[in-house]
Amino acid sequence: MEANNFSYWERTAFINDADVIIIGSGIVGLSAALQLKTREPRLKVLVLERGFLPSGASTKNAGFACFGTVSEQLAALKHTSEDEVVRLANYKWRGLQRLRQNLGDANIDYHQYGGYELFMNDEQIVASDAISKIEYLNNLLKPAIDGHDIYSVSDAKIAGFCFNGISQMIYNAFEGQIHTGKMMRALLNKVYEQSILVLNNCAISAIEQEASHIRLTSSQGNFKTNKVILATNAFANQLYPNLQVTPGRGQVLVTKPIPGLKIKGTYHFNEGYYYFRNIDDRVLFGGGRNIDFNAEATHAFGHTDAVKDKLTGYLHNVILPGQNVEIDYWWSGIMGFGEQISPIVKEVEANIFCAVRCNGMGVAMGSLVGEEVANLALR
Repeated sequence: MEANNFSYWERTAFINDADVIIIGSGIVGLSAALQLKTREPRLKVLVLERGFLPSGASTKNAGFACFGTVSEQLAALKHTSEDEVVRLANYKWRGLQRLRQNLGDANIDYHQYGGYELFMNDEQIVASDAISKIEYLNNLLKPAIDGHDIYSVSDAKIAGFCFNGISQMIYNAFEGQIHTGKMMRALLNKVYEQSILVLNNCAISAIEQEASHIRLTSSQGNFKTNKVILATNAFANQLYPNLQVTPGRGQVLVTKPIPGLKIKGTYHFNEGYYYFRNIDDRVLFGGGRNIDFNAEATHAFGHTDAVKDKLTGYLHNVILPGQNVEIDYWWSGIMGFGEQISPIVKEVEANIFCAVRCNGMGVAMGSLVGEEVANLALR
């Protein structure tokens, strides 16, 4: 559709001015839209999305409802304080509960099968160190998740999963999994119920302050608004280069159905850089950006032979050894990372706000991040 060929009906019903425009229709953007309408029902809220579906990670993630393995917590503690690690664990825990409360477990296909961190045969020193820190982390993080111990040794379950080359395993009973597509459809349905319009295939190329409003230049023409919320996560620095957000591509595969699949739950290894789970009698497996961080720090979707070879090697030799498993789907998603473990929620300039950098934990924290930036914009 040509930008200068909108009818009167289109301009008055779809492209009229909005009180708040949200850029990005992922978990954070839609959660922000819902919070705005909950607090101020008369607001005209418009969501603009560059893709046919939410671009980035919200419909392309692995569907892990998790808040960190032992190795990930220990890595975070090397460059941030105990208080901050506890605060963020609580933030993610509350975010998961908010997501479930808002949408309902059945609507997002939520299952709390638990999560496992796996250690290879040649990682005995790393495994011993992680296991020795379990009591410390349980005591540290217990206040963050309502007084529960989180981690425990679970070596006895290794044989039942039929893995190869795994020597030790740590269990987290509180991790779950969701169906990402169902979650986003449920979010969109709630947004539509609040008369919030979402326009797709509308990429924003510029945001400019004018005398009485903010003007957004898009692939479909210009929009005017009083306030803007930027919820584009890894793509945020394309509009605001000074934001400390680095893209990180996650490459993912899903197998064809596997009769008698023994895997049930979420699994991580190699400090969380590899992750897999069950879904519809299949195995979903992704990761590998640590093979070449620079190559995977990209806004471009796609795959590399190095990562594909590593994923397929682990799939056939470690996760499903001796099974003739075929791969049915490949895709990639773009996550937003930074040196600091907390998301960026702030006013970047007058009446323009951002909520970005979920560090690969958007499912866990996205609901609260969206609510937080909406509250900030209303203030």
